[in-house]
Amino acid sequence: MPTASRLVAAACLVVLAFIVSSMVIANGEEGKDYGYFTVVNIALGWICGWKIMGKRAGRGWTAGINNGLTGVASLVFWGLFVQGTYEMFRLAMRHRYDGPFEALIAIFKIGVEFGEQLLAPEILITLGVGAVATGLLTEIASRRWR
Repeated sequence: MPTASRLVAAACLVVLAFIVSSMVIANGEEGKDYGYFTVVNIALGWICGWKIMGKRAGRGWTAGINNGLTGVASLVFWGLFVQGTYEMFRLAMRHRYDGPFEALIAIFKIGVEFGEQLLAPEILITLGVGAVATGLLTEIASRRWR
Protein backbone atom coordinates (compact mmCIF):
# COMPACT_ATOMS: atom_id res chain seq x y z
CA MET A 1 0.00 0.00 0.00
CA PRO A 2 1.43 3.38 -0.95
CA THR A 3 2.35 5.59 1.99
CA ALA A 4 4.22 8.85 2.37
CA SER A 5 7.07 7.10 4.14
CA ARG A 6 7.55 4.72 1.21
CA LEU A 7 7.53 7.63 -1.23
CA VAL A 8 10.02 9.68 0.79
CA ALA A 9 12.33 6.68 1.34
CA ALA A 10 12.27 5.83 -2.36
CA ALA A 11 12.87 9.44 -3.41
CA CYS A 12 15.76 9.84 -0.97
CA LEU A 13 17.46 6.65 -2.12
CA VAL A 14 16.97 7.68 -5.75
CA VAL A 15 18.78 10.95 -5.07
CA LEU A 16 21.51 9.17 -3.11
CA ALA A 17 21.95 6.56 -5.87
CA PHE A 18 22.29 9.33 -8.46
CA ILE A 19 24.86 11.25 -6.41
CA VAL A 20 26.97 8.19 -5.57
CA SER A 21 26.79 6.88 -9.15
CA SER A 22 28.03 10.25 -10.40
CA MET A 23 30.88 10.12 -7.87
CA VAL A 24 31.84 6.59 -8.93
CA ILE A 25 31.88 7.64 -12.59
CA ALA A 26 33.99 10.70 -11.75
CA ASN A 27 36.48 8.55 -9.77
CA GLY A 28 36.48 5.72 -12.31
CA GLU A 29 38.56 4.99 -15.34
CA GLU A 30 38.82 7.82 -17.81
CA GLY A 31 37.07 7.14 -21.10
CA LYS A 32 35.13 4.13 -19.81
CA ASP A 33 31.55 3.85 -21.04
CA TYR A 34 29.28 3.25 -18.05
CA GLY A 35 26.13 2.81 -20.14
CA TYR A 36 23.02 2.43 -17.98
CA PHE A 37 25.00 2.37 -14.72
CA THR A 38 23.27 5.39 -13.20
CA VAL A 39 19.79 4.45 -14.44
CA VAL A 40 20.06 0.91 -13.01
CA ASN A 41 21.26 2.26 -9.65
CA ILE A 42 18.41 4.78 -9.56
CA ALA A 43 15.89 1.98 -10.20
CA LEU A 44 17.49 -0.09 -7.44
CA GLY A 45 17.31 2.95 -5.14
CA TRP A 46 13.59 3.26 -5.80
CA ILE A 47 12.97 -0.44 -5.15
CA CYS A 48 15.07 -0.55 -1.96
CA GLY A 49 13.43 2.61 -0.64
CA TRP A 50 9.91 1.45 -1.39
CA LYS A 51 10.20 -2.20 -0.37
CA ILE A 52 12.81 -2.19 2.40
CA MET A 53 12.76 1.20 4.07
CA GLY A 54 9.17 2.34 3.57
CA LYS A 55 7.55 -0.55 5.37
CA ARG A 56 9.86 -0.21 8.40
CA ALA A 57 9.13 3.45 9.09
CA GLY A 58 7.37 4.72 12.19
CA ARG A 59 9.28 2.86 14.89
CA GLY A 60 11.21 5.75 16.45
CA TRP A 61 14.23 7.92 15.74
CA THR A 62 16.90 5.34 16.48
CA ALA A 63 15.07 2.76 14.40
CA GLY A 64 14.75 5.40 11.68
CA ILE A 65 18.52 5.89 11.53
CA ASN A 66 19.01 2.12 11.53
CA ASN A 67 16.40 1.90 8.78
CA GLY A 68 18.40 4.38 6.71
CA LEU A 69 21.61 2.42 7.24
CA THR A 70 19.83 -0.81 6.29
CA GLY A 71 18.35 0.78 3.17
CA VAL A 72 21.68 2.14 1.98
CA ALA A 73 23.47 -1.15 2.76
CA SER A 74 20.86 -3.05 0.74
CA LEU A 75 21.18 -0.52 -2.11
CA VAL A 76 24.95 -1.01 -2.17
CA PHE A 77 24.62 -4.81 -2.01
CA TRP A 78 22.06 -5.04 -4.80
CA GLY A 79 23.92 -2.45 -6.86
CA LEU A 80 27.14 -4.45 -6.66
CA PHE A 81 25.31 -7.70 -7.38
CA VAL A 82 23.36 -6.40 -10.39
CA GLN A 83 26.33 -4.54 -11.88
CA GLY A 84 28.57 -7.58 -11.29
CA THR A 85 26.04 -9.86 -12.95
CA TYR A 86 25.77 -7.55 -15.96
CA GLU A 87 29.55 -7.40 -16.32
CA MET A 88 29.79 -11.18 -16.02
CA PHE A 89 27.24 -11.63 -18.83
CA ARG A 90 29.09 -9.10 -20.95
CA LEU A 91 32.34 -11.02 -20.49
CA ALA A 92 30.59 -14.39 -20.92
CA MET A 93 29.34 -13.32 -24.33
CA ARG A 94 32.98 -12.83 -25.28
CA HIS A 95 33.78 -16.40 -24.13
CA ARG A 96 35.96 -15.37 -21.19
CA TYR A 97 34.84 -18.23 -18.92
CA ASP A 98 35.43 -21.95 -19.26
CA GLY A 99 32.19 -23.01 -17.58
CA PRO A 100 29.07 -21.86 -15.78
CA PHE A 101 30.51 -22.18 -12.28
CA GLU A 102 33.47 -20.02 -13.17
CA ALA A 103 31.02 -17.42 -14.46
CA LEU A 104 28.95 -17.56 -11.26
CA ILE A 105 32.04 -17.09 -9.12
CA ALA A 106 33.05 -14.19 -11.33
CA ILE A 107 29.89 -12.30 -10.32
CA PHE A 108 31.18 -12.03 -6.77
CA LYS A 109 34.77 -11.31 -7.81
CA ILE A 110 33.60 -8.51 -10.07
CA GLY A 111 31.29 -7.21 -7.32
CA VAL A 112 34.23 -7.04 -4.92
CA GLU A 113 36.29 -5.17 -7.52
CA PHE A 114 33.45 -2.70 -8.02
CA GLY A 115 33.06 -2.40 -4.25
CA GLU A 116 36.67 -1.28 -3.95
CA GLN A 117 35.69 1.86 -5.86
CA LEU A 118 33.24 2.69 -3.06
CA LEU A 119 36.05 2.85 -0.50
CA ALA A 120 36.99 6.40 -1.46
CA PRO A 121 36.50 8.62 1.60
CA GLU A 122 34.14 11.06 -0.13
CA ILE A 123 31.89 8.21 -1.27
CA LEU A 124 31.84 6.60 2.19
CA ILE A 125 30.97 9.94 3.81
CA THR A 126 28.23 10.54 1.25
CA LEU A 127 26.77 7.09 1.87
CA GLY A 128 26.88 7.55 5.66
CA VAL A 129 25.35 11.02 5.70
CA GLY A 130 22.82 9.97 3.07
CA ALA A 131 21.81 6.93 5.12
CA VAL A 132 21.19 8.98 8.26
CA ALA A 133 19.34 11.71 6.36
CA THR A 134 17.21 9.17 4.48
CA GLY A 135 16.29 7.37 7.69
CA LEU A 136 15.35 10.58 9.50
CA LEU A 137 13.35 11.98 6.57
CA THR A 138 11.49 8.69 6.24
CA GLU A 139 10.70 8.75 9.95
CA ILE A 140 9.49 12.37 9.74
CA ALA A 141 7.23 11.47 6.80
CA SER A 142 5.84 8.51 8.70
CA ARG A 143 5.00 10.64 11.72
CA ARG A 144 3.62 13.58 9.77
CA TRP A 145 1.44 11.78 7.21
CA ARG A 146 -0.17 8.72 8.74
